[in-house]
Amino acid sequence: MTQLFVLKESAPGERRVAATPETVKAFVKHGLEVVVAPGAGFAAGFTDKEYQDAGARLSDAAGSADLVLGVATPAPAVVQTLKRGAFVVSSLVPAMQKSDVDAACKAGVVSFGMELIPRITRAQKMDVLSSQATCAGYQAVLLAAAELPQLFPLMMTAAGSIRPAKAFVIGAGVAGLQAIATCKRLGANVEANDVRSAVKEQVESLGARFVDTTPEQSAETAGGYAKELSEADKQKQREILKKHIVESNVLITTALIPGKKAPVIVTKDVVEGMKPGSVIVDLAAPNGGNVEGTVPGEIVEINGVKIIGYTDLTSRKAGDASRMWARNVLGFVELMLKDGKLEPKWEDEVIAATCVAKDGKPFNAQAKEALGVS
Repeated sequence: MTQLFVLKESAPGERRVAATPETVKAFVKHGLEVVVAPGAGFAAGFTDKEYQDAGARLSDAAGSADLVLGVATPAPAVVQTLKRGAFVVSSLVPAMQKSDVDAACKAGVVSFGMELIPRITRAQKMDVLSSQATCAGYQAVLLAAAELPQLFPLMMTAAGSIRPAKAFVIGAGVAGLQAIATCKRLGANVEANDVRSAVKEQVESLGARFVDTTPEQSAETAGGYAKELSEADKQKQREILKKHIVESNVLITTALIPGKKAPVIVTKDVVEGMKPGSVIVDLAAPNGGNVEGTVPGEIVEINGVKIIGYTDLTSRKAGDASRMWARNVLGFVELMLKDGKLEPKWEDEVIAATCVAKDGKPFNAQAKEALGVS
């Protein structure tokens, strides 16, 4: 019988879990033996008893598992304890995690990076980037509202009228759109920008005003992600955005290029031009930040403007973030299962794009490039 093991996350601040009692039931129905590390789901609100009731048993031993599930990339020390040929499904971006790719190759495990799921219709249910960005965009607005020294909505009170806050969102991907929607729910006036003019309709459908900085050449990849702009287009974008940013009370930045350092869109002089008391939440902080002055993991202040660079926004909503991650992983693993056994079709474009290491060697193009292997 194929054994599946659910890791207890050990990365600092990581509260999510890669499988929930709901998905454990599904794996058991597929004929898998499910083993869960004690306390694996506690920080996300799932008890050991719930996992046991779903059909799992509790154990710390992952060494005999055929399939290991994690959220963060398992540490090399953990990977070394797994049996050769074990499948590991977790977060893993080769371009930014060369040492983890190398560790997977040396351990002889078959490693998959969930962020590498291609953006195609049949893989939508596996898309962790979208599901986790939903939580991050929502949480970013809650942080901004808590730190801003004024209310978000228009209010008519006995003490007079309270004007609504002005919010500006850069990047209208999943995180940006969720941030726009949450700002609107709280009553703020919202403007938004994206280098992909095609998202204008989506922005406006949420009640925000779209600020157009369309570059001369398309800024969208074939997979629907934003791609990095030329220096000329970056400068044009900064000039247009500056006027709107300095007039805003809240700025939320979400611009990320998959597998690369985040582009700096908001320079220090723009931050210094904002009103004291304004708040910036930089969702790109884990990849260096979109704002000059962002410090990953911290709140810093420049001329009275707070820049929030927390890197655990998704994990702060660990319960629902875990539910979505776990369902994404379930959809991906089901693609490789046949009669309760792991029998992936390596030519399948989803599996081929996601597999980072196999048979002791880097497998996909990103992994080969990271390790300098042709």
